[in-house]
Amino acid sequence: MKKILIASFDMEVGGVERSLISMLENFDYDNYQVDLMLYRHQGDFLNLIPDQVNLLPEIPQYATFRKSISEIMKEKQFTIGTARLLSKINTEILRRVKNIAEPGYYQMQLMWKYALPFLPQLEKEYDVAISYLWPHDFVGEKVRAKKKFAWIHTDYSTVDTDPKVDRHIWGKFDHIVSISEDCTKAFLSKYPYFGEKILLIENITSPTFVKRMAKEEINDVEFTSDYFNIVSVGRLCYQKAFDNAIKALRILHDKGYTNIKWYVVGYGGEEHKLEELIQTHKLKDSFILLGKKINPYPYMAKCDLYVQPSRYEGKAVTVTEAKILGKSIIITDYPTAKSQVSDRIDGYITDLSIEGIVDGVEEVYNNFNLRKSMANYCEKANYSNRNELKKLYGKIEGEKNQYLISETV
Repeated sequence: MKKILIASFDMEVGGVERSLISMLENFDYDNYQVDLMLYRHQGDFLNLIPDQVNLLPEIPQYATFRKSISEIMKEKQFTIGTARLLSKINTEILRRVKNIAEPGYYQMQLMWKYALPFLPQLEKEYDVAISYLWPHDFVGEKVRAKKKFAWIHTDYSTVDTDPKVDRHIWGKFDHIVSISEDCTKAFLSKYPYFGEKILLIENITSPTFVKRMAKEEINDVEFTSDYFNIVSVGRLCYQKAFDNAIKALRILHDKGYTNIKWYVVGYGGEEHKLEELIQTHKLKDSFILLGKKINPYPYMAKCDLYVQPSRYEGKAVTVTEAKILGKSIIITDYPTAKSQVSDRIDGYITDLSIEGIVDGVEEVYNNFNLRKSMANYCEKANYSNRNELKKLYGKIEGEKNQYLISETV
């Protein structure tokens, strides 16, 4: 039985974490022994890890990546704390020099680069090691394995990173797993020399699980026919563009659509900023942040429209889940949008702007037949894709390159 390691950060509520749980639920435990390395043992999804998975003990040095600098210093992890502090200072310098919109990716790269000398090697040797979430330094540098896989979950053409640092780490892996064709194209536009390593494996979804969870009762929101209810799910961060959604709702109300309510399920670093925007635009009773929910599906199931207003995505898990629940869907035209929905067939793609969100919601609101046809299409479609894991097994067992994406993609 082959030994596999899968590494990720934690099990907080998020799309990547949900996709990891789905993969673990469908893994072939008859042929593979799976260890899971979480840098920190925290998150509401911890209890969803299947019993067949061996969760490795938390290692204090790696747990620091989910802690503040002050917490790290209090724990007397001075070398790693200093590395974190240096990464923060140098990222601020880079931000000013290069005018980077979202410097967090640079900071994470520097954080790992400076901390690596002080992080322990994993003692056990594996047949396969999988790094499920970027940055991939841990599996790349600190794990011994015959084969290594790194996952791509985002559109790398839209994020600011240091290509030299990335190239060094990506080069440590035998295979780079992309979750969509558009993710592959975006990645290769930045790193064309890794074309022969790319393997396409979509996020695993379980329609049965999503539909079952959607039946759970909720008591903090009452969805009534008096309002047109929009739901979005995602981290409260720059990528998800909920700031644009708030501004769009203000315009929609000003145009007379005062019966539209917009609910957001999620949490994150921009919560305070979004709350201030809601107050500024006088939308306290209409744009509602519901916070962290272990189970977002009942909210999605009850909405009139699901909207993904993101600035960029790899392949949003929540959009597929909204399809499974037979919802009308709007997504913005981020670079990988066309790999998510076919416009006006199983979703509506609108311009990636505040005005685009306004126009999209207005059109779908006023066009009942369009809403119904998109929802009906989704209800009839089959979104089960557990067979995607056969591609991974094929590479683990050394099968020929039938799933390889060519460098010309």
